[in-house]
Amino acid sequence: MTAIGAIAIRPYRLSDVRAVYEAAMESVQRVEPFMPWCYPGLTESEQRAWIEAQVTAFQTRTAFEFAIVGYAERYLGGCGLNQFDVLNRRANWGYWVRTSAARKGVATAAVRLLVSWAWENTDLARLEVVVATTNLASVRTAERAGVQHEGMLRGRLLLRGVMYDAEMLSFVRMDRSR
Repeated sequence: MTAIGAIAIRPYRLSDVRAVYEAAMESVQRVEPFMPWCYPGLTESEQRAWIEAQVTAFQTRTAFEFAIVGYAERYLGGCGLNQFDVLNRRANWGYWVRTSAARKGVATAAVRLLVSWAWENTDLARLEVVVATTNLASVRTAERAGVQHEGMLRGRLLLRGVMYDAEMLSFVRMDRSR
């Protein structure tokens, strides 16, 4: 487990299913527009299948998804690395925080922990995320975590049948020889 203050990230466990499902249902209205996996009809069995896949992916090093937890292991959200481009030592990163934990610095701490974990545990040289320009809270979180803005990509994201312009944001390892 990697921590900053009361916020920690750790790999998902099968025992997380109920907590993740409850957090998703609490957060549907806020998260759904930008994260297609979170929708009112989401079932606990779908959540279980996703977590099972993430446990396997972590073990095989094909994705690194983490639970964001607070005091007493309360589930606060998720963050992770996926969509690896091994040849170019690049991965996508992302995060979400349940509604009751929003605007409390949880996401910013989780992003910092995720980046630190990536630099210490992988040979990745670049972590990038593409965020809809209308997702201002997510862009601000990334800015507070120290991200670099690389530009706006027109018509880059298709979310729920709507094309969005997006910001390309990244972290780049200073020592790229690793």
